[in-house]
Amino acid sequence: MTDCWNTDTGEAVYRSRDAIKNLRIKVRIERVTSTSALSQHLQQQFLSRQDRGAIELETLSSQGQTGDNEEELVVGWQEKFFSQYEMELFQNEAACQTPLDRQYHTEVKALNRGKGRRNRRIFTYSDHDRYTSCLPLHQLHATDIFTTKSNPTFLAERMASVRHRRQERRTMDSSVPKSKIINWEPTEEFVRSRHVVNNVMQTMHIMGDLGPSFTFLEHVVCTLSGVMFVLLCRIVTEGERREVWRLTVENVSGSMKPEDKVREQNMYKDLYIRHKEYLNSLVGQDFEMPPLGILRYMMNGEIVSAQGFEYDNLYIHFFMELPNNWSSRPFQSMSGVTQTCRTKTLGKVSFFSYPFNFEAFYMTEKESDLPQWPVLYFKVLSLDSWQRYRTEGYGYLLFPAMPGKHTMTCHTWRPLQMGTVSALRRFFIGGSPELEDHSYVRIPGTFKGERLSRFGFCTETTGSVTFNLNCIQQARAFVDTAMLKKRRQRVFDQLGGFSQQGAVCTILEAFQRARKKMQEARKSLPQDLISSENHVSMF
Repeated sequence: MTDCWNTDTGEAVYRSRDAIKNLRIKVRIERVTSTSALSQHLQQQFLSRQDRGAIELETLSSQGQTGDNEEELVVGWQEKFFSQYEMELFQNEAACQTPLDRQYHTEVKALNRGKGRRNRRIFTYSDHDRYTSCLPLHQLHATDIFTTKSNPTFLAERMASVRHRRQERRTMDSSVPKSKIINWEPTEEFVRSRHVVNNVMQTMHIMGDLGPSFTFLEHVVCTLSGVMFVLLCRIVTEGERREVWRLTVENVSGSMKPEDKVREQNMYKDLYIRHKEYLNSLVGQDFEMPPLGILRYMMNGEIVSAQGFEYDNLYIHFFMELPNNWSSRPFQSMSGVTQTCRTKTLGKVSFFSYPFNFEAFYMTEKESDLPQWPVLYFKVLSLDSWQRYRTEGYGYLLFPAMPGKHTMTCHTWRPLQMGTVSALRRFFIGGSPELEDHSYVRIPGTFKGERLSRFGFCTETTGSVTFNLNCIQQARAFVDTAMLKKRRQRVFDQLGGFSQQGAVCTILEAFQRARKKMQEARKSLPQDLISSENHVSMF
């Protein structure tokens, strides 16, 4: 009998954007016996046959034997169905201690006066039931259910213990507990067990009473908590009679009408438009623009790290240089110094994560001139515990011409003085040759010659520095609108008043037609005339 079962049923989570209050699901539980399993197997084989004709399997179907063996119930969100145990409990008014218990007492009395409850084995625990928070974690996950590796995670265990905090503090007599709500001196164990992400949500459990008659043996069928956690599998009960139950959950929520769907789409569209207008009102339409003919250059940078240098305890001194036709604001800082970084192991990477920002303006009267971009010069130094300063390297960074994000690594060098005395001085008392002008790393801005000679200047390659740059460029080009319209209209008039949209295509087509006419006229000319023309000009 068990060979017909697929044990790899697993667990499923169904998510929906619709309101969960409209959810209605059909729950069906069925006791699996040898007769029902054989009947179902034969029916499946019969239905798969092509020539089934008018054969009926009514003799193999279990008629009149459903009773306690199966039950089907449609359940809505937070809809309460009482179990037999709750019916007996809430009949006694003395057992009702909370307002919710008294409400259930009234509902149970109404059911007893009427036709009674329409459910037998399937019942529910709503979010406000005290049994919901009392269900242990192993029972919520039903460890006796044969699913594939459905062990609860550490986060699930912590969430199960803190999900209903307001209900855990609720006493049986509805009194306020005297324990401290705020723990001013939490221990490490308290922090480990209590500091868990806990979103406020409602939960509902659909249960099944799978025990024999006049007994109560509850099992979780599915859990609803904004998302639907469903167990589509079989359950084997414990005890002398190990019974097998099959669970089926089906979504039977009413479908939305076409006019309601259109109304909902229009509502969402109107909501998105209003939200967009709200964001536009916060941002505004009047962006700060530079004057006409001026390029605005903004950069947010970061000195990330340095590596490959000889000594530890590194720090970086840097400054910006503006070429001709560039200017900055009066309060703009043009230089800076990072913190001193000491690595745990010599030769490791020194991380600075030092942010800086820069803003400059470029203006020129000649539109054909391309701008020379600003330059960042930097010097890497080291300072040890004996206050010995050493120059570790010089380098420069040319600001990117393209806007966007850039990650750049700049290699450095330092001046080298030949001889043993300079090396001993650097090792024992610090100090080393330095550049009087830091712009000598590149080509100094004050240099007016054609070629810079560094003959006889000795350097040593040291390490590298990494930068992260985010650049923004903003410009308003100066355009004579009236002159541009006159030129455009003159071209259109020459082309016979063509439209502006197809102006470029029309020009190309006219050029192709003229070229084709020239080639046809050339073919009609005598060969001796064509050869004489080739000496004069080429087409």
